[in-house]
Formats: sequence, C-alpha cells, structure tokens
Amino acid sequence: MTALLAIDQLQVRYGHIEALKGISMHVDAGEVVALVGANGAGKTTLMRTISGLLKPAAGDLSFAGRSLLHVGADRVVRAGIAQSPEGRRVFGTLSVAENLRLGAYTRPDSELKAGLDQVYSLFPRLKERQKQYAGTMSGGEQQMLAIGRALMARPKLLLLDEPSLGLAPIIVKDIFKALAQIRREGVTILLVEQNVRMALKLADRGYVLEVGRIALEGSAQELLHSPAVQAAYLGGERGAAAH
Repeated sequence: MTALLAIDQLQVRYGHIEALKGISMHVDAGEVVALVGANGAGKTTLMRTISGLLKPAAGDLSFAGRSLLHVGADRVVRAGIAQSPEGRRVFGTLSVAENLRLGAYTRPDSELKAGLDQVYSLFPRLKERQKQYAGTMSGGEQQMLAIGRALMARPKLLLLDEPSLGLAPIIVKDIFKALAQIRREGVTILLVEQNVRMALKLADRGYVLEVGRIALEGSAQELLHSPAVQAAYLGGERGAAAH
C-alpha cells in the first residue's frame, strides 16, 4: 500500500543546527500515527516542515504520491493537509464563526455549511459560542476551535501539535473523544502529544523522536509496552500497568 504521507531521510536545519537528522517515516490513509518525544526532540519542526512552513535541507517529503519539497504552505493546505498548531493560535479578536470560516478559505462556499455542521457536531460548545470572541474563551474551548478550524479545510491528513497542552484532564478526555470520532469519519491523523499514554491508546502506530532522530517505532501496543517508553514517558512499568 502506498503511504499517504512518506518522509525519507529528511534533514532540517536552523542555521548550523541540525534539528532533524535524516528522519524516515510514513503515515497510511486512515491511520492515526503518534509522534512522541521530549521537548526539543524536533516534533514541532517536523510538523512545520510537513506544513510547508520550513524548508528541508535534504531528503524527500511526499503526500499522495506528490513531492512537497517545493510547495508553499497555502498549496500544502490545498493538497489536503491541515494543521492545528501548538499553542492553538486562534484569532482572538475574531468570533468563533469567523475563525472557522477562515479555516475554509481553500474550499468552495458550497461546502461551508457542511463543514460548520461537522465541527459543531464534534464540539457543541463552539456552536453555543459562535458569536463569542475567540480570545475570551477558555484554553479548552480555544483548542476545540483550533482543531475545528483545521477541519474546515476538509483535510485528508490532519496534523495535531500538542492538543492537550495546558488543559484540565476532563477537557483532555473531551478532546480525545472528538479525535476518535474524527478518525471514524475517515480523516488520517498525525499526532504530536505530550500525554504519551493517551496518544498511543488512540494511535495505530507510533514513532519516538529523540534529538532529531527516530529512536523507536512500532505499533501503538508495542510502544506502550516497551520498557524504554515506559521508563522515559510513562513513569515506569508499574505506573503504566496501574492505568
């Protein structure tokens, strides 16, 4: 099966600093793939490169069989990739509805209502707050809005960068429940997430990134039960078993 997203020996530099040191990985259509690792491992750099916001120094990056190496960020969205970025980055002085409409800028007007209906079904709270300024919403509501805005582009591949960051546990459960529904609706997901256990429970497969390199890869279950992953991210084997 041809991968929806294929990354081969990808290198990305910030000046003389090599942030990604030859990453190779793939995401198949319909999968949820988790990308985990410590701060500074290169996870956000990889997401920004896939989105067309950073240009690689070497390697290849393709989506649906077409290279993205020389494709600008706007054309990446038109190709079928949308990102919900770390830190949410909603437009605080715009309403919820206006933020969502901005997410649909690449889509024909005829698709706007269906997109809004999908987002409001996933996140009823957003429907209740359609006219509210995004900057006055809670962190959890802003995260829902950031995900909803990305979905408005009707992506084939949804990039999620730290969707649980800074949120209360009950809100995190709501977010992951919505992600499971998004997956059931046929959207492929690449997920960067600090909550490794929740990420791997949602995912089919995962990669562990350490200092710009893939240190481990495997099925989500293999990684959940890996002693190295348990020791580094799950508080040890006993802690993992307790959950």
